[in-house]
Amino acid sequence: MKIFLDTSSLFKLYHKENDTETIERIFSINEITDVFLSEIALIEFTSTVWKKVRTLQLNELEAQKILARFETDLYKYNFIQIDSIITEEARNLITKYGKQGLRILDSIQLSTAVMLQYQSNLFVTSDKLLNSFFKQESLVTEL
Repeated sequence: MKIFLDTSSLFKLYHKENDTETIERIFSINEITDVFLSEIALIEFTSTVWKKVRTLQLNELEAQKILARFETDLYKYNFIQIDSIITEEARNLITKYGKQGLRILDSIQLSTAVMLQYQSNLFVTSDKLLNSFFKQESLVTEL
């Protein structure tokens, strides 16, 4: 199975949080052959780690370990480059869903997912609002 993860779900593979078990279960009961990530996940992941440090949910040593593990795992992921097609689609999606709360970075995640709609079997986000947009775009969000 091929899967798209946004950063909120990806991070749960590296740090135990609410819904970590849900993400881990997807990987344990399915044979995942490809994991697609928007290249923005590289920035968002690092930002998430340091936000957890700022909010005292992680200490600096834990943060460094998580970042090192992620760096080691980069080869496992298929990063989808943010190009003009994705940015134009993100702009269109903000026009479509901006009134409902679609934000800039999530529009890039959603645009990437939409681009992968015929290449990925499952689209996973731990963000409820983004998940609602995945569903509105007819992306498969659960098995």
